[in-house]
Amino acid sequence: MAYDLGSLIGVGTASMTGAALGTLGMGIFILVLIWSLIWKGLALWKSARKNHLIWFIVLLIVNTVGILEILYIFVFSNMSLGKTSKTKTTKKRR
Repeated sequence: MAYDLGSLIGVGTASMTGAALGTLGMGIFILVLIWSLIWKGLALWKSARKNHLIWFIVLLIVNTVGILEILYIFVFSNMSLGKTSKTKTTKKRR
């Protein structure tokens, strides 16, 4: 007794075939890949410019489909990370 996937889940014969599902899946995969690479590139560039070595390594290794990268760009990169400002205040001489 052979069943196809469409009859098992109650979908008629007008549903997508396996090839169409494969093509759709490949298209979604390519879009997610492009999305992730764009955000990863921006986050790596920003972390390198700010000399955030730990963030650079984490962003390079961990793949979160852009979520961690977006958080780094908009939240964590703006934090001071415990560093104090090295600007000197000078008094005017009279």
